[in-house]
Amino acid sequence: MNFGEKLRSLRKGSNLTQQQLGELLGVAKSVVSYYEQGDRCPSQDVLIRIASVFHTSTDYLLGLEKKRTLDVSDLDDEDVKVLENMANALRSKKG
Repeated sequence: MNFGEKLRSLRKGSNLTQQQLGELLGVAKSVVSYYEQGDRCPSQDVLIRIASVFHTSTDYLLGLEKKRTLDVSDLDDEDVKVLENMANALRSKKG
């Protein structure tokens, strides 16, 4: 999956329109469309904002990291434990 496909998947998974994502990133809807189509690459600043919006790493967005990580730094320990339990339940459901 390339950057544009990842961005589209993350955007749709978050139920955001291109317009809404553009507003969050400080770019026009058409720019988001260009990113998703692979016609343009975001600047370093915009890439960092994209990672922040989707709570993931820039390495994941750029294809350097295969596994998607989730930034939980703003959650307390109890909330992180809830997420870990949910992830484990989903993994066991697939296995």
